[in-house]
Amino acid sequence: MAVLGCKSRDHTPPPPPVVATPLKPVDARPAIDAPPPAPPVAYVGSARCADCHDKEYKGWQKSWHARALSPPEAKFVVGNFDGAHFKGESTEAWMARKAAKPQMRTHGPDGALADFPVDWVIGGKRMQDDVTVFPDGRWQVLPVYFHTTKHEWVDYTETKQGALTPDHPFYWTNARRMANHECLDCHTTNLAVGYDEKTLKWTTTFTDGSVACESCHGPGGDHGDDKRGIIHPVHAGTVGVEACARCHGPRKPLWPLNDPEHPFRLGIDKYDDYYDPIVITLPGAGISSDFFPDGRPSTSSFEYQAMLQSTCFRKGGATCLTCHTAPHNAKRKADLRKEPDALCADCHTMAKDHGHHKKAGCVDCHMPPIVSGVLDHFADHALDVPDPRLTTTHGEPSACGICHADKKPEELADALAKWWPDAGKRQQRRENLAAAFDEATAKDSAPALVLVVSDKTEAPSVRGAAAVLLGRRFRAQYANVLTPLLDDPSVVLRAKACEALGDAHAAVAADKVAPHTDDKELRVQLACALALLDMRDPRGEAALQKLADAPATSHLMLPHLELGMAAGRRKDFATARKEVTRVVELSPSYSDAIVDLAGIDAELGDFAAARARIAQVLQLEPHHKGALALQAKLPP
Repeated sequence: MAVLGCKSRDHTPPPPPVVATPLKPVDARPAIDAPPPAPPVAYVGSARCADCHDKEYKGWQKSWHARALSPPEAKFVVGNFDGAHFKGESTEAWMARKAAKPQMRTHGPDGALADFPVDWVIGGKRMQDDVTVFPDGRWQVLPVYFHTTKHEWVDYTETKQGALTPDHPFYWTNARRMANHECLDCHTTNLAVGYDEKTLKWTTTFTDGSVACESCHGPGGDHGDDKRGIIHPVHAGTVGVEACARCHGPRKPLWPLNDPEHPFRLGIDKYDDYYDPIVITLPGAGISSDFFPDGRPSTSSFEYQAMLQSTCFRKGGATCLTCHTAPHNAKRKADLRKEPDALCADCHTMAKDHGHHKKAGCVDCHMPPIVSGVLDHFADHALDVPDPRLTTTHGEPSACGICHADKKPEELADALAKWWPDAGKRQQRRENLAAAFDEATAKDSAPALVLVVSDKTEAPSVRGAAAVLLGRRFRAQYANVLTPLLDDPSVVLRAKACEALGDAHAAVAADKVAPHTDDKELRVQLACALALLDMRDPRGEAALQKLADAPATSHLMLPHLELGMAAGRRKDFATARKEVTRVVELSPSYSDAIVDLAGIDAELGDFAAARARIAQVLQLEPHHKGALALQAKLPP
């Protein structure tokens, strides 16, 4: 009877969706719960920082980082709540005010119309999300956003996902729109989200409801006259990049999100050890729709992933803070240190005839606005040369086509080759990447993928993605190309090599993978254990058991999940219940795992426990198909 249907390799299981009973709108913004116990190095809050750094504090208060999350006060709310109305294909909302507080009338979790107060607002520079807090403590992003640039309400999710009904995972009361599980990790400082299984309620605490001082400089509890414990990102090299990367680049955490015992500690922990940036490949198969065919990010908020690919970063050592100031020093648009062309001139000596277009600047050609975000377009941080040929061969936009939409790509490519005869050498890299990654030409991609994997000058994130695709598309055929990466100095490449060989089911490489279950980096240990499991090598399950049992690694979710699934397949339901129970404890929002646990309880004859688990899921996600199917099978 066990369902055993959760996606075991999705490192970030979806947060919990809707409640089963109609929600009563909250009339007032709930108070934040009592702060969590202090970590080893305590966060002190931006107000304490202001005692000594008043100038920086006042400068920060004027920045958009300070408004990452705000209460619904008039000075922060940018949306039109004076009787505005929005109607989309499946979404409808009316905006109004009640006792001066903004509220949105829209369809709730059961589809019925209800009034929902705006308890918090997120952002506001280009768009603003409105958040309502449900009685069970979940923060849900209301269905329509206010687009500041065009000054109108939009349903970006409907535009991207199609019609949204209560059973759709992206319906606004469902899992993917739960802000305190996802959004707040980047929109607050020192976030802690807890869940009480007995009361089925969530708690949310933070030191600052914004991207405050300690988000970028680290906790200030040890900071004093000797200036210990504080990171200065502009002088911190890789650590400085990591301060930006945590929020300007979506990522999958190694530990369960919001695990209070394993927070990422800036300046202490390494980003690549803690996070797997979402780079091109999707869990399971295919490439992400957030990337162009050549592997450049196509949607906003992936600036880190784009920068990793740039020659400026790979060979020139440029980072975010080479071009951008700290939020508290911002004086120019986009927080730039200088005007764009002046920034480029710091590293590049331009030939007089380099700029064929006299009125165009460096960024017009090398950072074109082709990255989409809601209704706006943003600069491409991959910083490369235009190549109109990619528009013809892979349907990818180019800087030339932005301004010359009336001309054919072939015509633009010919003109560019005439002006810069050597441009083809620079363009070849992107053409190789497109040949490697594009799903439309996947069957012929092996030579290009091998070329990318073997190119030691290429970004590790890109080589790793190419390795995974090589393994998935061509199985063990290219195991000899993948195995050398197991000894690469880059933790990213070692981990991706394991993932690639596992996806290839390359049992021929098992003896080379197995020693890396004792790699110096935990991320590689886990990836190699999972790879051996995919190869059906018994050393994989043994390595996962070791990780699950060791106190230092017992909070890793994937070992418990994989061990539980394996035990369930063997019909060892007692072991399966033990392991999946641990998964649910570590990730209480993982609805599929809770359904699996209910199925295991049923197999053991514990129908009361199974019903309790199903009720837990249905409070979170009343339309969960697995939960409803299992409920129908249980005896009365």
